[in-house]
Amino acid sequence: MTNPQVPGHSDQPLMAAYDTALLDLDGVVYAGPAAIEHAVDSLDAARAAGMRLAYVTNNASRPPRVVAEHLTELGVPADAGDVINSAQAAARLVAEKVPAGSKVLVIGGPGLVEALAERGLVAVESLADGPAAVVQGFDPSVGWEQLAEAAYAVAAGLPWVASNTDMSIPTARGVAPGNGTLVAAVRAATGAEPEVAGKPLPPMHRETVLRTGAKRPLVVGDRLDTDIEGAYNGGVDSLLVFTGVGTPAQLIAAPPQHRPTYLAADLRGLLEPHPAVTATADGGFECRGRSARVVDGELRLGGAGAGQGDQADRYDGLRALCAAAWAELDRGGEPLDGRKALAELGF
Repeated sequence: MTNPQVPGHSDQPLMAAYDTALLDLDGVVYAGPAAIEHAVDSLDAARAAGMRLAYVTNNASRPPRVVAEHLTELGVPADAGDVINSAQAAARLVAEKVPAGSKVLVIGGPGLVEALAERGLVAVESLADGPAAVVQGFDPSVGWEQLAEAAYAVAAGLPWVASNTDMSIPTARGVAPGNGTLVAAVRAATGAEPEVAGKPLPPMHRETVLRTGAKRPLVVGDRLDTDIEGAYNGGVDSLLVFTGVGTPAQLIAAPPQHRPTYLAADLRGLLEPHPAVTATADGGFECRGRSARVVDGELRLGGAGAGQGDQADRYDGLRALCAAAWAELDRGGEPLDGRKALAELGF
């Protein structure tokens, strides 16, 4: 069912169909210091049903124990072992490149420092300290001096590993620059490219599987280009929620590697079965009474739906729109303008 040509369906609630939820944090469980609406109750219900919860984040700034403490304070009980971050994946990559006990120049925060220490590596702050490699991850404290130090080290030929290259990060105040923007500054100064550890690339998926032991995981995220593509690259199913960066308009235009198996407004999607999307005789697609097809290069919405006007109806309509738009893309067509149809659904 992974990354289907139409949004997937499940007769069971997802919390029963999968053994482990691999949950992104920023934009899925919380935004800044506060939990996202419905997240705490939904995760409580999934845990009570026997689903293991693991938190997988590209944010390398905080050590897992600090993230676990934050989650617990929000009402989501977690231990450090439940949190896997891109700093851990990056540290494993670095450890495979340098001798045991090497010094590593850290451009980032405590999350990277602790991840390196777990691998027996020593964090330093300057090229003058004799590092064997450079590792870069997001931290709000990173400024010009650290970026300059990274550029000096990369230009000197040291291996360069980036925890992730997300260009933005959701905060309580809105969307802010992410590690990708900081990596871009060093790239612009040196002309070099880092090896990237985080989602959507394989090192992060490897780290997650090694640490969780998941047999039938479900990736849950808000970003098409990290969470959903990471699931695609790992060959596992995914759930997209619209509480962070991703939008319905982006989803409609998504290439195959950015298409989730399931979609939902928020984490309540873990607690529900997901309806089927089927082809119709007129070349369109239907989901519980909502239909969509392409007419003269434009997405058209039809049908009254099983719950006209409510949230279920909106997302049934979105599922049908995605199926019609993806089919057109897969035939070699251009991305379709779905603004009118999305507006009819209230998006």
